[in-house]
Amino acid sequence: MVFEKISKCPVLKGIAPGILEEIFKDIHYNVRSFEKESPIMNSGEICVNLMILVEGEVRGEMMGFSGNVVKIENIAAPRPIAPAFLFGDNNRCPVTIISNVPSRIIFIPKAEVLKLFQKNQTVLENYLDILSSRGQFLSQKVKLLSLGNLKQKIAYYILEHKEAPSGKKTTQQELAEILGVTRPALTRTLLQMKNDGVISYNRGVIEIIDEGKLGSLL
Repeated sequence: MVFEKISKCPVLKGIAPGILEEIFKDIHYNVRSFEKESPIMNSGEICVNLMILVEGEVRGEMMGFSGNVVKIENIAAPRPIAPAFLFGDNNRCPVTIISNVPSRIIFIPKAEVLKLFQKNQTVLENYLDILSSRGQFLSQKVKLLSLGNLKQKIAYYILEHKEAPSGKKTTQQELAEILGVTRPALTRTLLQMKNDGVISYNRGVIEIIDEGKLGSLL
């Protein structure tokens, strides 16, 4: 059951569950369960394991300079957690990882991950693809947080996610955490943008009314 689930993880994609089971026979790992809101890793903690989320969902968050909590992202199973910080000179996790719901995670020590790379080239190729995609995601996040005002941040976020599946909802609280602002401040700004005819916002769904006006905010 576990190997069937993790075979869908980006690190192990393209490898059949039966083959994974054979590969993992001489790989040391352990599986741990976490309750809702349980801390999994603290910011600044050294990453010594590859963590693969088998079941559930976790979030990464960090403390902003003003003391507010900034949510970096939600991670749903089956996906790796903080794979970019397992290797390198400064391999401390930059965010705090917390379970959103009851979750199960596989912990694979770094030395065992290297054995995986040697045993199966697909694992290594998948891992490199993940690191590349992660760098692109973080560069977008840095740009988002570096924008000068809240309207700019909202406009950037909307334009970056305009191709998301229709009907996908983002609550005001979730968007406030992503942008690193308070919910009242977000609500005021969304209403201003709605009144200006730039967007519509109803029940968590944001729609672009005037993409030209939206782009001009950046």
